[in-house]
Amino acid sequence: MMLAAYLLFTFADSTNKWLVLTGLPILQLAFLRYGIQSVICTIETGSRGIRPGEIRANAGLLLLRGLVLCSATAANFYALKYLSLSMMAAIMFSAPIFVSLLSWPILGERVGPWRWAAIAFGFIGVLIIVRPFHSSFHPAALAGLLGAISVALYSLLTRKLAHRVRPHVMQLFSSTLGVVLFFPFALWLWQPLGEGWTIGLIVWVGVTSWAGHELLTRAHKLAEASMLMPYSYSFIIYMTLAGYLLYNELPSVFTVIGALVIVVSGLVIWYRESRVKRRALA
Repeated sequence: MMLAAYLLFTFADSTNKWLVLTGLPILQLAFLRYGIQSVICTIETGSRGIRPGEIRANAGLLLLRGLVLCSATAANFYALKYLSLSMMAAIMFSAPIFVSLLSWPILGERVGPWRWAAIAFGFIGVLIIVRPFHSSFHPAALAGLLGAISVALYSLLTRKLAHRVRPHVMQLFSSTLGVVLFFPFALWLWQPLGEGWTIGLIVWVGVTSWAGHELLTRAHKLAEASMLMPYSYSFIIYMTLAGYLLYNELPSVFTVIGALVIVVSGLVIWYRESRVKRRALA
């Protein structure tokens, strides 16, 4: 499920980059993406139904989860316009570092010295990729980092809600919130969509985004986030291949080195979390 989810996210992000480069406003594209997701989720909910208690008891967390997902979407759409797909993927993979950092205040999980060291090491990897004091620095890298922090919060909230709220209800809530939030901006900035293939690509983004989030949510219901995390690094491979095949982009040396540092950091965090959980179960 995780491998398939990140392949679908690659399809969505590589297509988003294409659409953004055609000149369509970022917030209009975000509105259309959530609109398509909302239609799919409404159809799915019509057959599965909603239990009022699901939303009533978890409304605050569902709202926060939807808001951070919308924040990640807007930040990523902006970053994709200026950054290569491989650099974008590498920055996004600082998310597990933020997950570990935030798991203490949000989930109450203890973070030991090994994980603190891995978190610090991971931030060095982020600095190598972003290079904030270099002449080649672009502010879009900070948008990518904001997207990574938002994804970390989204993952933690999904983890918290996975056994309380069914996946299709979470999807419906977040997609409907996205439609409501982005509608005024889309209306203000609206540009004609032009040819039919553009509409087809927008529908493709909505469908692949919905399917990716559906698989991601279901995976979190079946397994602990610490067990799932290593599979998420497939995203870097997928995005690098997509960047090369579609946009003739090759990752820079700094992106490769920084990504390796982040991956090592993430794997150390994963290993330590797995050991702690095994010890607790024993």
